[in-house]
Amino acid sequence: MKKSKTTWLCNSCGATFAKWSGKCEICGEWNTIQEFKEATPQKSKKGSVKTPESINSVVQDDKKRIQTGFSEFDRVLGGGVVSDGLYLLVGNPGIGKSTIVLQTAINIGSSKKVLIASGEESASQIISRANRISDNLPDIQILSEYIIEDVIATAFEVDADFLIVDSVQTLYSQEIDNNQGSIPQIRTITEKLMHYSKKHNKPCILIGHVNKDGDMAGPQVLAHLVDAVLVIEGDQNHDFRILRSTKNRFGSASEIGIFEMVESGLKEVANPSEAFLEGRMDNAIGSVVFPAIEGARALLVETQALTSTTKFGLPKRTASGLSLSRLSLILAVLQNHARLNFENRDVFSNIIGGFKISEPALDLALCAALISSHKKKPIPKDICVMGEVGLSGEIRAVNQLEKRLIEAQKMGFKKAVIPKTKNPPSVKGIDLMQIKSIGEMFEFFK
Repeated sequence: MKKSKTTWLCNSCGATFAKWSGKCEICGEWNTIQEFKEATPQKSKKGSVKTPESINSVVQDDKKRIQTGFSEFDRVLGGGVVSDGLYLLVGNPGIGKSTIVLQTAINIGSSKKVLIASGEESASQIISRANRISDNLPDIQILSEYIIEDVIATAFEVDADFLIVDSVQTLYSQEIDNNQGSIPQIRTITEKLMHYSKKHNKPCILIGHVNKDGDMAGPQVLAHLVDAVLVIEGDQNHDFRILRSTKNRFGSASEIGIFEMVESGLKEVANPSEAFLEGRMDNAIGSVVFPAIEGARALLVETQALTSTTKFGLPKRTASGLSLSRLSLILAVLQNHARLNFENRDVFSNIIGGFKISEPALDLALCAALISSHKKKPIPKDICVMGEVGLSGEIRAVNQLEKRLIEAQKMGFKKAVIPKTKNPPSVKGIDLMQIKSIGEMFEFFK
């Protein structure tokens, strides 16, 4: 017989406390600490000795993958859905989580028996959205249910080959006495789905919510239990959606897939660089193209900057698609090593298309856009810029330089500004202009 003891868990960060308080001492969030009754055994049991297997004697199990019908989705997954994989898909409300899994279900529904279990939507709502996506629907099974035990029992009964659950925060387990969406409930539900997938060789996609900061809602143990964490990002004011993996036991954890939201759902973007540069003006002031690396692919994105004289004592700094702290660092470098005064100027920076760039190779492109806006002189349209900027104004090397240059050459760029290096890659059709300090950027604005 097990006794239960009461602890208190933070619903935001998962920290454990001996008593309730209004504010979590770990993450600083208010009203997130909830009561959790956890069962503890009365006495410990001695473990039994098992026989381990030698790494040389184990035969590797090549798990068969299921193609989703989206090459971009398969790229992020590492080649498709693994037969016993448990996948967690998270994203902001309305970003397209339910849409992409419903399209996947339609794509594979003709060859696999798919069950969609939803604790948020009724069957009629799901069918209505499916009819907007496709006129020819396969025989997909739909279950509107929030009790996880009933969901798994139904999956057994219909012998589902593929299970989609929407969403983990709305499900409820009858085995524990906690509210829906609480940390114990989320953990228990995920463990049940993990055991279902692994024991019976059935893949499952689990949809999750995000918190107000855009991070995955729920305890971090949720990310540890699943095989892959997929995040769908994008600005709802733009049509582009970016699917990326932050964890993947079956492939690379740095791949991305590019989609476009259309009336009939999500559509793959065949040429992301062309899509991101569409509508770019000739001789635009404060605009420069940067070849970014995301996963195994190079993408061309437009970086923009705008500076204007402020009417207030404290100038404004705004960054969209890049780190605000990185923008502040670049402004400090330009002010100290390029003698550009931004103390009385508002500065706005943006990555076009809702794309987010975190790599330091963006620094030099951002510098070029800021100088262009400050001097009110455009950068030639056929030039792309890349390089990391140090605090002393030096330009540092970037990774995968040749791949970036090849992508720029494919899109018609004739010149590239890069860090000075001893053995620069040679790409036919594109001239390299090597610089070693931020002051040499002014050569392009004479």
